[in-house]
Amino acid sequence: MWNSVKGMFITLLSSAKGLKEPVTRQYPATGNLLQREEAPTPVQDRFMGFPALTWDEEVGEPYCTSCMVCIRHCPTQCMSATMQDNPLQAEGKSTRRKIVESFEINLNRCILCGICVEWCNFDAIVMSHEHEMSTFARNGDRVDLPELLELGWKHQQETDWIPPTKRAK
Repeated sequence: MWNSVKGMFITLLSSAKGLKEPVTRQYPATGNLLQREEAPTPVQDRFMGFPALTWDEEVGEPYCTSCMVCIRHCPTQCMSATMQDNPLQAEGKSTRRKIVESFEINLNRCILCGICVEWCNFDAIVMSHEHEMSTFARNGDRVDLPELLELGWKHQQETDWIPPTKRAK
């Protein structure tokens, strides 16, 4: 009984708040979305946008070893990647024997499920906060390795991201 009353009270409070503030954000009237003058839509910390690849600052290389686990478990098969021998490992600067050579995600096919993040053993892929990446070209939403690393770098800087394996316990 008490939980029902508590739930109704929360619903009434949130409804009253909705009457004061607009819920919908309006895009500008201009036809070109890429040259908007207003700020991007704000998102919560828990928001899952498009996937991005992370960068290891200590070694100076991506965390991704192109092991293909994320690609094998992706329900839409929107990703592809290739690997190469890691030149930094030969020099003794890195412990990763293999490293990503190319990586591509078709964002039109991605359903933002986060399965790729859950299966990654190397903390190499994260769900960024990026969500406004539309284009007018049919295959314009295919992002390759440099763009994915740039998205990941931006996400790491904005959120003070630390790999889960290096977090203090």
